[in-house]
Amino acid sequence: MGGAFPFRNHLECGLSAAYIFDVEGTLVDCAPQTLQCWHETLASFGVPVPMVSLQRLSGMDGDEMLATLVPSLDESARKKILTAEGERYRAVHLPRVRAFPGVRAVFTAIKALGARIALATDCQSDELKRYRGLMNVDDMIDAVACGDEVSKGKPDPALIELALGHLGGISAASATMIGDTPFDAQAARRAGATAWGTLTGGHPRSSLIDAGCSVVVPAVEDLQRYIERGTPGVSASAPR
Repeated sequence: MGGAFPFRNHLECGLSAAYIFDVEGTLVDCAPQTLQCWHETLASFGVPVPMVSLQRLSGMDGDEMLATLVPSLDESARKKILTAEGERYRAVHLPRVRAFPGVRAVFTAIKALGARIALATDCQSDELKRYRGLMNVDDMIDAVACGDEVSKGKPDPALIELALGHLGGISAASATMIGDTPFDAQAARRAGATAWGTLTGGHPRSSLIDAGCSVVVPAVEDLQRYIERGTPGVSASAPR
């Protein structure tokens, strides 16, 4: 782990020692595909749900989302839908996903500060393998926490806590979590980390701010200037 500044000085400045990134909708452009997949899957089970309702809960743990949208579904029915949605997504939608521009530049800026990088994503390991191939930043990733390692996804803080554990010796208070949904921000805040947000998941800036984001930018590439100037994650936002 190298960088322009010693790691000790980086911490003394009150900046983040680690940046933890959500992947889907934050680093790779897949929010529209995910929403479409949910819409198609639910319709195939005779449970039509408006896209606007799916968008509102986009990024929430899948089982929790289904329980919220369709309370009449029991656990067995939700599990069948979750399995079908995952199979449909991998077969139909995953091949069309692309990485957002600027990911490597942002990761390079973080490394220049001497900070560490982790991924904390609800997706399954086979999906993450595809995403990592698209992003071309494996040489800069220090830790990964994946959806198949925890029993609940965001807004539960388990993924963030697991990522911090994999990083080793970094407290939540000195970490910043970047995601594209209010549920990423809620998970970060529940874990005790700073939350930053991007608008690439389709959620309004007000929702991200209300969920606890102290920085909100249009896309991940717009984070570079905050990182390079050492923004410690307080009261900053960028217009869309």
